[in-house]
Amino acid sequence: MWYQRFYETQIDQYLEPGKVFILYGIRRSGKTSLVQRFLSGYQGQYFLGSGEDMMLAELFQSRSVQRLKSALSAYDLIVIDEAQHIPDIGLGLKMLVDHLPHLKVIASGSSSFDLSNKLGEPLTGRHRIGLLYPLSMLELKAQFGPMDVMQRLESWMIFGSFPEVMNLPSEADKIEYLATLRDSYLLKDLLILENVKNASTLLSLLKLLAFQIGREVSLGELSGALGISKHTVERYLDLLEKVFIIKKVGGFSRNLRKEVIKTCRYYFWDNGIRNALINNFNHLESRNDIGMLWENCIFTERLKRNTYQRHYASYYFWRTYDRKEIDFVEEYGGELWGYEFKWGDTSAKTPKGWLENYNEAHFDTVHRGNFLEFIG
Repeated sequence: MWYQRFYETQIDQYLEPGKVFILYGIRRSGKTSLVQRFLSGYQGQYFLGSGEDMMLAELFQSRSVQRLKSALSAYDLIVIDEAQHIPDIGLGLKMLVDHLPHLKVIASGSSSFDLSNKLGEPLTGRHRIGLLYPLSMLELKAQFGPMDVMQRLESWMIFGSFPEVMNLPSEADKIEYLATLRDSYLLKDLLILENVKNASTLLSLLKLLAFQIGREVSLGELSGALGISKHTVERYLDLLEKVFIIKKVGGFSRNLRKEVIKTCRYYFWDNGIRNALINNFNHLESRNDIGMLWENCIFTERLKRNTYQRHYASYYFWRTYDRKEIDFVEEYGGELWGYEFKWGDTSAKTPKGWLENYNEAHFDTVHRGNFLEFIG
């Protein structure tokens, strides 16, 4: 089954002559399939290549305007998948759109840090960016309606929402796929592009984070548990965030002395990956981490929704030293919202001090009875 992605009806709006549309995100999120589906209905003349193709890589590395014109001027659309594999691809694409201004270009890849470093700076003013995540509830709701989302909720919380996982017929197939993704593909960009050699340490770090969703993370404790320096822990966390495995959230404060701001929390972009790391695919009724699964799921669905709808918000948690806290704080359009995530269909009381200190703020509880509005 094909799940219609948000950009499927949007790519045309991102394409302009003389500009590059950069599409990136976590591995296996469906970037290649999305581009191929778009091209199947494209009416113009296009070229589709891969950054892993040595001939194409050599063409861009040649820095020869004449060779670029000779090879690519006949097309009106150039598509390069896995673009991060071409060294200094940004400079090559800059030459391409500078000297062949009629061209529209799509560059896709799985590594945000590498694409942004190699594409962003050379293409300043010449590019637009699209982030593709695993399937979102927003996309599913648009295609099949809200009832379908509600029926899939438990599976979503356990096995996540990678498109291929969603299409697998049995739980055993889903588990096997996620285990393979965890062991073979998840860290590939870091191991190859960033020359990180110790995959087992990265997996151990992710496993520790998987047990701390919704809690502040101590770099010192992680350092001690893994036997590596705090500096290395920080570097690994930064890289893992840049390849869309985890998302970092800091504490919110407007300089009130009693608020906690020096620690961070981490979430996983996909529940299935989180559960694969701890090898727990049990059904919800036999788990003791439902609260973590719910918080992780709804938090990331909100971020996906905001990305696709271009709501450029800032995200935090809020906690005071006297143990008053809010799971999720969103600052958008000059307004401040606090949200508590509750698996049960109950509302939480507004924490003391939140509205007293931020009288312009709002507060709400997200639970199974109202989550569709929150993510849609």
